Amino acid sequence: MAAKDKLGKDGEQLAVEYLQAGGMQVLDRNWRCREGEIDVVARDGGTLVIVEVKTRSGHSHGSALEAVDRGKLARLRALAGRWLSEWQGERFDSVRIDVIGLEKVGRTFAIRHERGVI
Repeated sequence: MAAKDKLGKDGEQLAVEYLQAGGMQVLDRNWRCREGEIDVVARDGGTLVIVEVKTRSGHSHGSALEAVDRGKLARLRALAGRWLSEWQGERFDSVRIDVIGLEKVGRTFAIRHERGVI
């Protein structure tokens, strides 16, 4: 596995653990369809949460959160609808899109969680 792929996979696992520690239930990971991918789908009470995870080893390409632009957010909104259309479970009161940015600091990661970015 390439170093970049391992960094992303490790960051995503930390994000899932962070969400679960905060009381969220993870419903799906790396859900894919023709239009794209959702990193994490979670339930926060009655809210469906679509989570984009960005992991960075440094700041040479900007912060992890800066990597999520308007186009990506619009795509995530569309993917949320697509995921819901295929979901056979219970209903949700609302839908939220969150971004979790992880930045490597030495041997650990700093986590920043932005809730309801759109």
